Amino acid sequence: MEGNGGRGAAAAEVRVMVVDDSAVIRGLLSRIIEAESDLRVVASAANGRTALELLRHKDVDVVLLDVEMPEMDGLAALPRMLELRPQLPVIMASSLTSEGAEVTLRALALGAADAIAKPSSLSASRGLASVAVELLAKIRGLGRARLLAPPAPSTLAAAPARAEAGTVGPGSAPALRAPAARADEPVRLVAIASSTGGPNALTRLLGSLGPEFPLPIVIVQHMPPLFTAALAERLQRESGRPCREAVHGEPLQAGVTYVAPGDRHLRLAGSREQPILQLGTDAPVNFCRPAADPTLESAAALYGAGALAVVLTGMGEDGVRGCRSVVARGGRVVAQDAATSVVWGMPGAVVHAGLASAVLPLERIAAHLQQLCAAAV
Repeated sequence: MEGNGGRGAAAAEVRVMVVDDSAVIRGLLSRIIEAESDLRVVASAANGRTALELLRHKDVDVVLLDVEMPEMDGLAALPRMLELRPQLPVIMASSLTSEGAEVTLRALALGAADAIAKPSSLSASRGLASVAVELLAKIRGLGRARLLAPPAPSTLAAAPARAEAGTVGPGSAPALRAPAARADEPVRLVAIASSTGGPNALTRLLGSLGPEFPLPIVIVQHMPPLFTAALAERLQRESGRPCREAVHGEPLQAGVTYVAPGDRHLRLAGSREQPILQLGTDAPVNFCRPAADPTLESAAALYGAGALAVVLTGMGEDGVRGCRSVVARGGRVVAQDAATSVVWGMPGAVVHAGLASAVLPLERIAAHLQQLCAAAV
């Protein structure tokens, strides 16, 4: 039974399937979800094989899928689920280990929409409660996006100086024109923000930019520790471009990509001639650490009009404040469009705030960046 069954998206509950081989974990997760008035657990399973059978008969909006299970694990079940329900959002639940991080990235490459890291003590309800906020936000964001299922909006392909005015999403107000960037200042740094759907979007974007792209790139992807290290390794492997987790006090080098480590904010400091990376454990911003806003604000302060922000797919509004700083100092902001985003939350918020100088499908962003950065030295 595919689709939303004709339900009114505004009032409908998000229906969830929980798949985990531990009855204790299934029960704890189900109670966390069922405590929310707009969410409902409609099915649970102890392995992927049972989950597939249930999926044939149950109308489900989001699946929470454990990675390690007997009979059929999450990695084996995932592609079969997506074959059965091509647009079904699947959130992978993985252990917070290097092995778990690598498997999670494989699952994201296979089509999982997002992932959460299980707490180390799976038998402790307090440990699971620590991820409840993140889990509920992901279920809501992905479930509502599926229920709304908006038609793809027209892509706004703007000139480098500003975005075209016009409606950018269903029921939205016209996008404001972003202030013109300073044409006399070449781009010196690319700062990328992403969340849900980000690992695959980043892989495609960096792969299209190629190893010869001359500028330093800093990335803030909402992921926990260990996961960001695995992401950096994957990005280097797939793009052929040097890519690593940022290290506190490390000087920024041309042609290198730096990923903000999980649970650390990343900021740029020093001087424009000798920039360095700074990591901090100050309070989460927009419920995230790392968050995009601190990175973008520091990039704007250090590079001025030489900062270029790119906001890719993701839930929430992280990045809006930072992009406002970039624009205020004459820099540029590029946002991924709704049609190619897994969730058009972060880029949509930037567009609706009138900060985007271009709103593009993912496959066109690399060429646009290369054009903007052609004058860089």
